[in-house]
Amino acid sequence: MADFDFDAPIDRRGTGAYKWDRYEGRDIIPLWVADMDFASPPCVIDALQRRVAHGVFGYTHAPETTTAAVLDYLQRIHQTTCASEEVVWLPGCVPALSMACAAAGEVGSRVLCMTPVYPPFRVVHRDSSRNLIEVPLRADASGKYAIDFDAIEDAIDEQTRVLLFCNPHNPVGRAFSREDVERLAELCVRHDLLLCSDEIHCDLVLDEATTPHYSALRLQGEIRERLIVLMAASKTYNVAGLACAFAVVPNAALQRRFRHAAGKLMPEISPLSFVATEAAYREGEPWRRALLAYLRDLRDRMSHFIAEECPGVVMSPLEATYLAWLDVRSLELDDAHAYFESHGLGFSNGVDFGGPGFVRFNFGTTRANVEAALERLRDAVRAAR
Repeated sequence: MADFDFDAPIDRRGTGAYKWDRYEGRDIIPLWVADMDFASPPCVIDALQRRVAHGVFGYTHAPETTTAAVLDYLQRIHQTTCASEEVVWLPGCVPALSMACAAAGEVGSRVLCMTPVYPPFRVVHRDSSRNLIEVPLRADASGKYAIDFDAIEDAIDEQTRVLLFCNPHNPVGRAFSREDVERLAELCVRHDLLLCSDEIHCDLVLDEATTPHYSALRLQGEIRERLIVLMAASKTYNVAGLACAFAVVPNAALQRRFRHAAGKLMPEISPLSFVATEAAYREGEPWRRALLAYLRDLRDRMSHFIAEECPGVVMSPLEATYLAWLDVRSLELDDAHAYFESHGLGFSNGVDFGGPGFVRFNFGTTRANVEAALERLRDAVRAAR
């Protein structure tokens, strides 16, 4: 494995970084929005520099080589075969969630999601005047979450048209099993629902040997007529600011409705975005492997430290992502997010995810930052008890 230095500190201040500018001038470690503090892979940076040297940045369609890189990657890493005509390029996965809601059903129909979940899942239905059903995931005593299939069945009615699925899951960190994905697919077919599977974190499964990502693209049969799968290089290769994602929509009629839902408001994708995506998928695998090893070490360190030093805080078992979901309800804080900010910790507020009494800890940063954050967390917990 090539030697990549994830411990090297990179000062992101002064670059317009959301993550760091929020707390400018305050002694708060930013651990919120889901990007990482690591440089992107050298192969991506080199490819961008070569493209910039060309000097012309006119309107650009998706190069065939970029789509081919995606298809090769999906087959090589995720054991799924797709055709180029099934790929729809997008400036991000969030607008695609809204497009999926609009592509099925009619005004006033219902969209279902499982909470807690990435906040846009809870609001995108509004763009197409749909109504939302939130079905809670089930958590056991260890904080491990599971899909409550019975509750989903009970929530579905004749007005339900879309099921929004997050796998791997943000924020609870599950990489759902093949059995889970197949059972959801069967449910969607039986109830005539569109399944929109957001798999943007699919390349951040930390223990791929024991809990591999099972993409909905591997499903066969009738579900493929009602399937939209969303992916991007952005989270894994730290290129979120380049705004590039893609959907795979096997059914041609559904794809036409999906594209139509974008209307004329969807922005063009930058030529640099295609360059970064292609380089990441063609050449980024050694870097990704090194990243996963680094994140595994941080996850294990955090899990042990919190269990030993932070009584009353439960970190959900983390199978994927660099986002830890912390249950702090036993501390009985009036406002957990504000409390931890007052102790120098800039977490994401669990309320936004549908999880009051929780915070989300982004550990996609240097070991030194994580260690400093853990010490502050221990002190904050002690002060609360």
